[in-house]
Amino acid sequence: MSGNREESRLPAEPDDPTDEPPPSSSSQSVHGEPITVMLVDKAAGDLQITHERTNMSKTDIVNRAISLYEFVDDEIRTGAELIIRRNGQDYLVKLM
Repeated sequence: MSGNREESRLPAEPDDPTDEPPPSSSSQSVHGEPITVMLVDKAAGDLQITHERTNMSKTDIVNRAISLYEFVDDEIRTGAELIIRRNGQDYLVKLM
């Protein structure tokens, strides 16, 4: 991430539980915009693998993925490059 950003938008993290009122005993409040999406087989498989590996909910994984994509896309559109370093070797990543 670039050091000159006023505020990092990555990754999406759950709100501080102290900021929210306690859920009622009859129903738990939900924040956000519910959507329905049809995942292609690759994305569905990747989501399942990530869910099993991290024990995060699928909702949390999708929320973080969207925030990560928005962050990376914004950085690339403003001139940044995405570089992955593995075993001391740098690789330039190009998103299509």
